[in-house]
Amino acid sequence: MDILITGITGFVGSYLAEYLLSEVPDCRIYGTIRWRSRTENLEYLNGKIKLIECDLKDYSSAKAALEQSHPQYIFHLAAQSFVVTSFHAPADTLSTNILSQLNIFEAVRALGMNPVIQIAGSSEEYGLVKSDELPITENNPLRPLSPYAVSKVTQDLLAFQYFHSYKLSVIRTRAFNHSGPRRGHVFVESNFSRQIAEIEKGLRPPILKVGNLTALRDYTDVRDMVRAYWLAVTKGEPGEVYNIATGKGYAISEIVEMLKKLTRVEIKVEEDPSRMRPSDVPVLIGDSSKFRKRTGWKPEIPFEQTLSNILDYWRQRVPEQPPAVQKIS
Repeated sequence: MDILITGITGFVGSYLAEYLLSEVPDCRIYGTIRWRSRTENLEYLNGKIKLIECDLKDYSSAKAALEQSHPQYIFHLAAQSFVVTSFHAPADTLSTNILSQLNIFEAVRALGMNPVIQIAGSSEEYGLVKSDELPITENNPLRPLSPYAVSKVTQDLLAFQYFHSYKLSVIRTRAFNHSGPRRGHVFVESNFSRQIAEIEKGLRPPILKVGNLTALRDYTDVRDMVRAYWLAVTKGEPGEVYNIATGKGYAISEIVEMLKKLTRVEIKVEEDPSRMRPSDVPVLIGDSSKFRKRTGWKPEIPFEQTLSNILDYWRQRVPEQPPAVQKIS
């Protein structure tokens, strides 16, 4: 069984590859990689995957990657996935996320392939959710509040169109927040954990810099999320869209308090205006009953364990405080 993961060097892509290698017999994993991709996440895969250098924004490159891998399943995870960055680089976010998917679809058509394609959407697509719309179902209106969210809505609708126009076997997932060890330090829970690890080692003052603490988010452990992605392509119905979520929300302020309980260091919390977004999504809590009924999936790793694992990850990677340089009189 040949499987292609775009964005395999990323947080979710590397976990998905690990899961497939351990749980799916006789699979061959191919992954797209750019020449400038950071590859530290690949160390966990022990050379068991085949990497294909590819720029998905270039149609010829995308087509060549498909010709080389000839997959039965495609997990399209490659994207500019940081919301804050999308405000600073909206054009790049839109072009990267939309064109990459379009090129995959067109290459599949040109090559006469019919793989099952998972399109990794986001709860950010829902954007401005009203209080009487919680928990959020797949039928909720999409009101995106960032260029990133707009790009994911476009990917979602493009997949819907290609399923109906060309019968591509596309399955759309809308994953709510997911985290775990190896999560990039620009994301909230990972950023807080890194700051705390640096505070514990004396590398910064005992002040935790934060942004908006009132946002409410639904968190799934990444290891539960990649299991859901595999169930989506093997048990999901092509053309359908599925929320993947726990149904439980945590305010960012709660995450701060949970992390503070995991350290003995006294830490002061301080708001940093530079961490505020031009517009933020107030509440994202998902209803994943449609997906659970279809696949039997349910989350297994509690969020407290996820946060503890993230903090330990950064404790291992933050360097010890360098010895003080003694002045020579």
